[in-house]
Amino acid sequence: MKKKKMVSSVAAVLLCTSLVSPSFAANSPNGNLNNENSELPVSGFTNHAEMTKKLKQIEKASQGRVSVDVAGYSHNGLEIFQARVGEGDRVVMIESEIHGNEKTGTEALLNILQYLGSSNSPEAQKIREEITLVVLPKMNPDASELNRRANDLTWGEVVEAYPSLSGVAPAWNYYTRTLQDVDYSKRPGFDVNRDFNPDLNYTPQPEDFPGTSSDPGWYITPESQTVRDVYKSLKEEFGKVEVFIDLHHQGQYYVEGTDDLVTMSLSGQFVPKPNSPEGSKYAEYADNYNYDFSRQLNVAAYNALQSIGNSPFNNITLYQQDLDLPGTALGSFALNGSGTVLFEVRGQTWTMGQKKKGQLVKAVETGLNAIISGVANESVYELNPEEYEDIPATSYSPGL
Repeated sequence: MKKKKMVSSVAAVLLCTSLVSPSFAANSPNGNLNNENSELPVSGFTNHAEMTKKLKQIEKASQGRVSVDVAGYSHNGLEIFQARVGEGDRVVMIESEIHGNEKTGTEALLNILQYLGSSNSPEAQKIREEITLVVLPKMNPDASELNRRANDLTWGEVVEAYPSLSGVAPAWNYYTRTLQDVDYSKRPGFDVNRDFNPDLNYTPQPEDFPGTSSDPGWYITPESQTVRDVYKSLKEEFGKVEVFIDLHHQGQYYVEGTDDLVTMSLSGQFVPKPNSPEGSKYAEYADNYNYDFSRQLNVAAYNALQSIGNSPFNNITLYQQDLDLPGTALGSFALNGSGTVLFEVRGQTWTMGQKKKGQLVKAVETGLNAIISGVANESVYELNPEEYEDIPATSYSPGL
């Protein structure tokens, strides 16, 4: 088994924050993708208005195969859409842009929806027969329109919604500082990806604030509440959400032992195993948790990218391991029995703009298609989960 390289404390903080992002309230005009602190172009990415139009086109062209509904609304009133295709018993749920400056996942999801909605290929038909694919593209639209990590919601507005929190210190994931070139003191917000809780019926309790990264979240943002509600409804309908995938971006890192830039990192580990001493606080979820299945899903994505040949698509690594992040969507849903996969492609828009967009979208699409097909044809269940441990580690400096 290859030993994974541990990250420095600073790098660990940066990595962990890329798994988080609460919602905020802002009056960003629909379609504005300009971060006033960044001069890098991002107009090549799909904004909310364009995505709305594209989803309607996909639904219409699919002749009933794809259904698009409003699952909820952001704090600023933008629609959070749920698109659904397929009639199978196994549910694959995918979300993108929980951080609004991490945009490639939305483009990949739109491409996949268009293919599954319009194609009559044997593969597309098999997928539609065997799985139900549910996607929430651009699930944090306020952050996306502001081209920033956090949503657009103040602590005062949270207290208005939950008066029992009056006088309580704000949640630890509430941004009022400058982060990623954004001055949140002017328009604060939450990292929505720290606002999840494995107790899907949890309601905010004053004693649980301000919390830490190793504590569950609270569902105080409308964006996390919407995702939670979709997840719960799917569990009620199907008994289980088989797979949950969250699409992110990260900083610029290297494949361990090389000077090759990472194209994408993968992971299936977000909380300690509930049946281990380290994970004993999650013991009530032990019967649900299936780490081996999460590893199999990650191996499927990794193998598909390696099969492309000698190219940047081979530069896939394992994200930081040994995490304890129950406030993330991935951590909470893993404890509820879903196989989980994190995609972290290189660079947020504040550092790269739309540079490498085509390559990075293709990497995400390739990995997603492998998982979707593998669940549909059941090949993923035959993979050796131990191969997950052979995925190269991530390094924070080039190898010699």
